[in-house]
Amino acid sequence: MELISSLLESVWSLLGAASWLVEPLLKIVFVLAILLGFAPILTWAERRQSAMMQDRVGPYKAGFPMPAFVMDAVPKAALGALAVSVITGVTGIGCFLAMVLFHMADEVLFPFTYGTTFFLCLVLSPAHYVAYKILPTLFEDNRLTVYGLLHPAADALKAFWKEDFIPPRGDKLLFALAPMIAVFPAFATFAVIPFGPTVYWEHLFQPLPDGGDLGVSSVLQVASINVGILYMFAIAGTGIVGAAIAGYSSDNKYALLGGLRAASQMVSYEVTLGLSLVGCFMVYDTLLLSDMVTWQIDHVWGILVQPLAFVLFFVASIAEYKRVPFDVPEGESEIVAGYFLEYSSGKWLIFMTGEFVEVVVSSALIATVFLGGYDVPFLTPHGWEAFGWRFDLAASDVALLREFHVISDVLNSHIAVVLAQIGAFLVKMAALCWLSLQVRWTMPRFRYDQVMQLCWKIMLPASLLNVLVTGILILFFQEL
Repeated sequence: MELISSLLESVWSLLGAASWLVEPLLKIVFVLAILLGFAPILTWAERRQSAMMQDRVGPYKAGFPMPAFVMDAVPKAALGALAVSVITGVTGIGCFLAMVLFHMADEVLFPFTYGTTFFLCLVLSPAHYVAYKILPTLFEDNRLTVYGLLHPAADALKAFWKEDFIPPRGDKLLFALAPMIAVFPAFATFAVIPFGPTVYWEHLFQPLPDGGDLGVSSVLQVASINVGILYMFAIAGTGIVGAAIAGYSSDNKYALLGGLRAASQMVSYEVTLGLSLVGCFMVYDTLLLSDMVTWQIDHVWGILVQPLAFVLFFVASIAEYKRVPFDVPEGESEIVAGYFLEYSSGKWLIFMTGEFVEVVVSSALIATVFLGGYDVPFLTPHGWEAFGWRFDLAASDVALLREFHVISDVLNSHIAVVLAQIGAFLVKMAALCWLSLQVRWTMPRFRYDQVMQLCWKIMLPASLLNVLVTGILILFFQEL
């Protein structure tokens, strides 16, 4: 045991010494998991709800063929999950009665107390029941299909095995660089978005103290740089170059026209995109996204103080990643496929991946600037609080509630707070992605002249008006 203990201490000290490298790598891996996890789901949802009618009536979905013994074990595993759900449910009810009738919350029931056992059963019983209901539905025709979510992954794998066509008279160097230039900003811009609060490693399994030195901490943000959101605009602007180069290097008139459309549309809407956030800069008095989230936690979410900016930014962001109704650079009925007409195989997939990742990044930015980022109402770094009342059953005046103090102890712990805030950020981001898809499924494509008129004649004046009104209101409230 002493050898194992000393070995673990050595490993822990080694990780601590290499934290300058391990921590950023873990953050990057988590961000990539978010981006590459949401993108296939968006692809799947778009295929099922757009023109791909065969995906809705039950096609031969991609899946992994499973051995017979695995398929035979699935019903047994489902029944096992149901049995665990029933056992934990009965155990939880027993612990509940013991705590209520005999006040045995802190007495040991091997290997936990009655209170801890009740809390575990409260979590495990519903979770295993859900597993019992879901497990058989993950398989179709002796294959693991996961509701068709493996289909985007199969499409991606298949795309890289297809022939990589290069136009004979095109610019081969620029033709190869364009997809990478187009997709790089989609991933790089997420680096400055805070996806969670500061984590204090020495207090993970207890409520965070109110003050003092909290020890070693980590900011859940890949890069915290002083230019903040300006970095995002600078990097995102390079995506215009990728679309323009793709159209030019293809030696195709339709592709060239699509590249010109994409460049002009993206340049135009970037103006509105930036001006719509000027009012937010004036209110938050900062360019750092983390400070914007802090301001919203201390005051109110940005959508309530800048509602017009939210609408303008959301519409302009849809135009930036060139989705319906702003997909004129890819208008199939007019220019076949736009600036990536000549692309095939993996290069075409890179363009598509960039577009869907842009949807995720844009949704994350909107959630950060306008929806409080990782903020959860009534959840503070120290636990759940509302109007001066803290959710702490151990301090309750009701003796019966004190028996269940393990619930508040767990929910107020630092790790529970951090996970809840990260989950809230992901939920907000997913909701905005869903809203973007709703726009795509609902509205028809605009004509190119309508796209330009909407930007320069309506949205740009509205964004300037928003800046003017915001400035007047700030001066007015400062004089009060």
